[in-house]
Amino acid sequence: MPRAHKRILAGAIALEVAIFSLIAPNFFTTGNFFEIARLNVELGLLAIALTPILITGGIDLSVGAMMGLAAVSFGAAWQDFHLPLALAAAIAIAVGTAGGGLNAVLISKLSLPPLIVTLGTFALFRGIAEGMTEAAVSYTGFPASFLRFGQGYFWGVIPVQLPIFLVVLFGYSVLLHRSIYGRSLYAIGFSAGGARYSGIPVGRRVGLVYLVSGILASVAAIIYVAHLGQARSDAGNGYELDAITAVVLGGTSVFGGHGSIGGTVLGLLALSVLKNGLHLAALPSELIGVVTGVLLVLTIAIEKVPGSVFSDAVENGSRNRFEGELDVKNSQVAVLCAAILGGSLMVAATNVWLVRSIGSERDPAAPAGVRPVIAMMPKAKGDPYFVSCRIGAEEAAKELGVELIWDGPTGLDAARQSEMVENWITRGVDVIAVAVENRAAISTSLRKARERGIHVITWDADAEPDARAFFVNQATAEGIGTSLTDEAARLLDGKGEFAVITGALSAANQNEWIAFIKKRLAERHPNLTLATIRPSDDDRDKAFAET
Repeated sequence: MPRAHKRILAGAIALEVAIFSLIAPNFFTTGNFFEIARLNVELGLLAIALTPILITGGIDLSVGAMMGLAAVSFGAAWQDFHLPLALAAAIAIAVGTAGGGLNAVLISKLSLPPLIVTLGTFALFRGIAEGMTEAAVSYTGFPASFLRFGQGYFWGVIPVQLPIFLVVLFGYSVLLHRSIYGRSLYAIGFSAGGARYSGIPVGRRVGLVYLVSGILASVAAIIYVAHLGQARSDAGNGYELDAITAVVLGGTSVFGGHGSIGGTVLGLLALSVLKNGLHLAALPSELIGVVTGVLLVLTIAIEKVPGSVFSDAVENGSRNRFEGELDVKNSQVAVLCAAILGGSLMVAATNVWLVRSIGSERDPAAPAGVRPVIAMMPKAKGDPYFVSCRIGAEEAAKELGVELIWDGPTGLDAARQSEMVENWITRGVDVIAVAVENRAAISTSLRKARERGIHVITWDADAEPDARAFFVNQATAEGIGTSLTDEAARLLDGKGEFAVITGALSAANQNEWIAFIKKRLAERHPNLTLATIRPSDDDRDKAFAET
């Protein structure tokens, strides 16, 4: 990786830290920095695994799906087959090894394009995981001793899973930068044909990096399960994009031949700090996806611009790849620094505008500087029901003179909900109110919030009772189930079949409604039959298609 690029990226990270220290409450704290590390161990493992793959000129789009398959394999082995956790973990790693091995054979032995192969195995792995669980089963109830592996701390500060990341980081650094094997990967990325003529076993070298990628994805899956307390088929969904972005942002070329583990760590840190800072500053979470996508596209585009730092690296050949010595024009550095500074200032300006707009709307009777901060999270921000809820919440916040933070996943995503709760804990909000997507996944984080003195309530869908103070709902589960059943009986004149289109088969509140539907059928409507229950994932178009 060019030294100039490292300096620019390090400067960007320093600028992020400086700005978020000013605008994001509790950002510049030791606890928050360790929290950033804890929440990004899984992503970091994938990014490290992808670095040598991109150096060889390849790509692996299947790592996120491999996480999902390994996660449900682990959960099924422990819960369905009652195997010890250690053996279940071994099975998950074996599954990851098999998946990585499949990629390795197809790419290195059959010489198929990595993009096409891993796109295909992405669909294959995710499809198998969803088939094993019917896209609904969520394995939970893991013992506390295992959950500590993803949720615990050494001495109350250092995340338990962090040493695993550091060991892998050290191993890959030695492998890539201090071994003949690592240098052969750079040679393959620079020219596979030339490397082959030099006597390098290209097929074996390339195959090995894909094999190890599958293994690391399965290790990340086990940590993910311990972190969230659940194993689901959608584990790792979207992680491949973030991991590739971190690697490319860190200076590894998507065209092969140059890159470094140190650069990947810097790229990962830049994204992680940005994500954490935006959450703590109460800025819309959609900005994270926008910024990630823009950074990925710009980084790849700059590499192909004649005269840029990256294109010069490609043209200068292997000497610069290994030594990392590049001449960088002052104008190039200035443009990059200006872009970074401009983006950071835009974030800061947006935050200031939001704060002022909120302040201008608050109740004049509310004392300045002492307004309670209420963080409220829907299941999915785009759902029309939750859009209506937001309007009501904003009206209530204005009347009461409190500060409202409304944020959440754009779709059903238990992992994102837990991550946001963790960030709100760090920010030190006064109240957290969550419409829970998966009670097992988020209850640990909510308990942590209560331990920190934050008031926790749930609404629309409940967490575990000990994870919140109370639950607010629009109606009782029994009332909803009974009313739906009686209405179906009225429409069908008491006889026939009907189907239920639910949001998600793992949604605890809707499963309670369905349980009362079945109970009402047995008690009052013996001639009615519940034919099937189909999930819509809270997607209106999918619900219509199922109908």
